[in-house]
Amino acid sequence: MSTKVKSPDNLPNKPGVYIMRDNTDTIIYIGKAKNLIKRVKSYFREKLDRPKTQVLMSHFDSLEYIVTNSEKEALILEANLIKKHRPRYNVQLKDDKRYPYVKITDEEFPRLVITRNVTKNGVYFGPFTDVGSVKQTVKFLKSLFKIRTCRNMNGPCLNSQIDLCYAPCDGRISKKEYSEIINKIDLFFQGKYSTIVKNLKKEMADAAGKEEFEKAAVIRDQISSIEEIMEKQFVDLVDDDLDQDVIAMAMGKNEVVVIIMPIRNGKIVGRDDFLMSGSKYDSPSEVMFSFIQQYYGYNRHIPKQILLDEDINDKKLLEDWLSDLRGNKVRIKIPQKGVKLRLVKMAKKNAEIIKHQKKKMENSLIELKKYLKLERIPHVIEGYDISNISGKFAVGSKVSFKDAKPNKKMYKHFKMETPGPNDFAMMEELLTRRLKLIDSDPEPDLIVIDGGKGQLGMACGVLEKLNLTHIPIIGLAKEFEEIYIPNSKRPIIIPKNNRALHLLQQVRDESHRFAITYHRKLRSNDIQASSLDDIVGIGKKRKINLLREFGSVDNIKEASIEELAKIDGMNLKTAKNVYNYYH
Repeated sequence: MSTKVKSPDNLPNKPGVYIMRDNTDTIIYIGKAKNLIKRVKSYFREKLDRPKTQVLMSHFDSLEYIVTNSEKEALILEANLIKKHRPRYNVQLKDDKRYPYVKITDEEFPRLVITRNVTKNGVYFGPFTDVGSVKQTVKFLKSLFKIRTCRNMNGPCLNSQIDLCYAPCDGRISKKEYSEIINKIDLFFQGKYSTIVKNLKKEMADAAGKEEFEKAAVIRDQISSIEEIMEKQFVDLVDDDLDQDVIAMAMGKNEVVVIIMPIRNGKIVGRDDFLMSGSKYDSPSEVMFSFIQQYYGYNRHIPKQILLDEDINDKKLLEDWLSDLRGNKVRIKIPQKGVKLRLVKMAKKNAEIIKHQKKKMENSLIELKKYLKLERIPHVIEGYDISNISGKFAVGSKVSFKDAKPNKKMYKHFKMETPGPNDFAMMEELLTRRLKLIDSDPEPDLIVIDGGKGQLGMACGVLEKLNLTHIPIIGLAKEFEEIYIPNSKRPIIIPKNNRALHLLQQVRDESHRFAITYHRKLRSNDIQASSLDDIVGIGKKRKINLLREFGSVDNIKEASIEELAKIDGMNLKTAKNVYNYYH
């Protein structure tokens, strides 16, 4: 329960959290204190030396506080409140949910799932920046250890029949045996591969000693698979007992790039990058403190040691808090020599590279704004395309780029209803359907369509009908890479080596790729399941050749025996079979 006050003189001489609000009652800053009255009074001096404090107090109106039992409790409460309210003047871990986590579910017989939502239930590993890689890893572990994948344990399923699951639903594995398997997966994500292999070798020897040779063979294959992963995937260091996170940052004007490299069992097992926003007025020490507080505050693996590129204030407080979370001692160190210093320098170099890349992306958006004479920087750009063959399996695609990078969670497919082939009408349908979703899918800062004046004119008509003419739109003609804008006869030519043009080309090409991939999928599904499968003499090859030549089953029905017999791979007898089947 918080207590509201107007003056710091009314604050207690105890540890806790203070919450500052502006005259609209919006929370603008949340801080922790070992002594509330002493800490908050520092904001009310006549001369404020720090720019951040000056800006903060220029918006201050009222104050409330929550007393805690210790400074450590205040640290935890502060992190939770910042995460909940995201105050304007606090340094914040940005986009901390953009990457997926791997979760071991909190069930009697746990499952392994990929999720972006972190809750208090289950054990989480991550976040992982490479989505494709984590999907492969989870698939590998499921098949390797044969754990269940079903949501409801209602009887043996196909996985148990093809030896991909030990079927706990049918009592084929005990809870204790299953828990041992889950423990191996836990060790895998902690990077303790040597421990897993050592335990498996012991199990294999025990199984062989009991003449359970099938079980021993399965364990032998598991050992082989894990050793192969160990050889391919990770960079070896000197000390096999290392359990560390290496953290470094690169300070930008308004944001900070933070790199974290986890080291498990003496091996670098990955690299994640994060942005800290709201850092304009904060020192590197304050930014790093906030990162550690927010990063480790929720269901993360806490290593024995954290290596930083520079020292921070209140290091002892963080060490005590992290030690409580881990269950044993955690050290925060700033290495001065040797392998640890080289690791910190490597992380720092990575942070600087990513900061430079983000700067280049920002510059490409600024260039684009200038060339297209836009009122604001186009942070969200959408690209559209149509894909079909003679009007068949017609699909439309919408791709979205946020800050010059693909934002795949906002991609969308559309099955077109417009009869074809008519790319103009299909594009009109696509834009209309998408822009009617503005309430659930916010409007972009720029729309890019593949085409010249004609396509652009049609698209502008759609915007006019929907009263959305304020959304900037361009047509990018592929042949000469000319850019057409509304109400202008002459196209805009952006130099070929310019980053702004490269970004537009990327949006256009990605929308084409996304459309054609979906189109091929629909075509493939149609090929895989059709009435042709029931005809004697028609196998996969002949079916594909028939559909490729005639475009659809309906056209095949209309073909004569002679036309059917001419198709590659066909003969007169099979052609008669096809004709007779449909007549």
